[in-house]
Amino acid sequence: MNEVAAAPGRRREVMVVLPGLMLAMVLAMLDNMIVGTAMPRIVGELGGLTHLSWVVTAYVLGTTVSTPIWGKIGDLYGRKNIFLASIGIFMIGSVLCGMAGSEMLGGPSDGMMQLIAFRAFQGLGAGGLLVNAMAIIGDLVPPRERGQYQGIMAAVMSLAMIAGPLVGGFITDHLDWRWAFYVNLPIGFIALALLAIKLKLPRHRTEHRIDWLGAALLSVGITALVLITTWGGNDYAWNSPQILGLAALAVVTLALFIPVERRAAEPIMPLNVFRDRNFSLISGVGFLLGFAMFGVINFLPLFQQTVQGATATNSGLLLLPMMGASMVVSLFVGRAITRTGKYKLYPVLGGVIMAIGMWLLSLMDVHTPAWQTGVFIAVLGLGMGFLMQTTMLIAQNSVEQKDLGVASSASTFFRSIGGSFGVSLFGAIFNNRLSSNLESKLGAAGEQLASGGAQFNPAALHELPSGVRIGFLESLADSISGVFWWAILFAVLVPLLAAFIKEIPLRGGPESAQEAEAQVPVLD
Repeated sequence: MNEVAAAPGRRREVMVVLPGLMLAMVLAMLDNMIVGTAMPRIVGELGGLTHLSWVVTAYVLGTTVSTPIWGKIGDLYGRKNIFLASIGIFMIGSVLCGMAGSEMLGGPSDGMMQLIAFRAFQGLGAGGLLVNAMAIIGDLVPPRERGQYQGIMAAVMSLAMIAGPLVGGFITDHLDWRWAFYVNLPIGFIALALLAIKLKLPRHRTEHRIDWLGAALLSVGITALVLITTWGGNDYAWNSPQILGLAALAVVTLALFIPVERRAAEPIMPLNVFRDRNFSLISGVGFLLGFAMFGVINFLPLFQQTVQGATATNSGLLLLPMMGASMVVSLFVGRAITRTGKYKLYPVLGGVIMAIGMWLLSLMDVHTPAWQTGVFIAVLGLGMGFLMQTTMLIAQNSVEQKDLGVASSASTFFRSIGGSFGVSLFGAIFNNRLSSNLESKLGAAGEQLASGGAQFNPAALHELPSGVRIGFLESLADSISGVFWWAILFAVLVPLLAAFIKEIPLRGGPESAQEAEAQVPVLD
């Protein structure tokens, strides 16, 4: 595919459509943050505490498996229409999520299952938002100018990560939790209107063949692995026919995926990039980073609102130390790498600090004050800040210029799939530990509270007998801290992998800029 160079006169047009692109990206980023804060209230109305992690897992899994496909379809059928379609699917999914468990759909009895299914559908649309926004910038802007626009978009994404918990908390405290999904509609409509009217992409002819077989095999294999980590030892025994069947399905599909990708004209996941040691190592680091990031976002609001008694709005505020620390460190690391050209130290340092943050979080109990939790998650945010920017940078620097898009999408894919595995595995650990703790502390009353259909609401805790309430809070706190204890085992792998990264000089000096400018193809 020929890359289209933007004429100087197009710069004004780029600035006109940039707000629409940023709003579309904000939709994907903001949604998970808002929903995470609202989850305790959602569970309180729909029930199914043991299925809590699936609300996040379904969304992330839908996003992960659809992201590579959206990029290929955009190449084949035109980026603009496909981008608008992904926004439309996301908005339809948002409406359905907001309606889950309503009387129109049969009431709250099946509400949690409906929400999980609708979140997966919403995730399918979200998969096209980020990848196509970045691709459209690539269509409109030549490589030498691309960094400034991507920098603006990165800043907006960081702002969305900070604003999400605050918006989610305000909606949960002052409106119905369903508005955590309905709030996407005005943002989506504005983005659709701006892009439909103002976005005019250069015309160029492309002949592509979508690797449908590879995409199907990858999607089935990844989904089977996520189901194993979610159901194994919880819904089904590890040696049950269901788990063994899923394991066999994962092995067969992923084994077939390798020869299919080697023979595909345009593979969904080109395997040649993994021959580079740095790329393979940093993909593993990104996977583990996704593990930590989504795990924290999923369980911290539950701890803050239930164990510490914070309102939904305050629990959003209490996440600010993590988001703020991560954003500040990311900016510092970006400047330092630009100035020195050195980058190996940062993923190693970030991995060590992230492991320390997980260890501190694992020490939390029912008596841990909110300010102390804030310090712990700030430490975790520091570690994430050292990692978030450098994983993409090292991935892109590890491949040739022609494989830059592949490196970017693969890096995003591994972080997303790490989030899928992290949420599902942490959810299974949480459910097992909570059920065991409740039964040992409260007996029959604990079994009733641990059942999947039990209505759970932070406000309803005050109606429980004192002994039952204290036992429940102790069980919940121990189960959540246990999640972070297990997360340490994965976090310590980050600096170990990063230590083997070879520091290859970064492309992009003055000579590289002149060379890149000379190689920009003209419009077909």
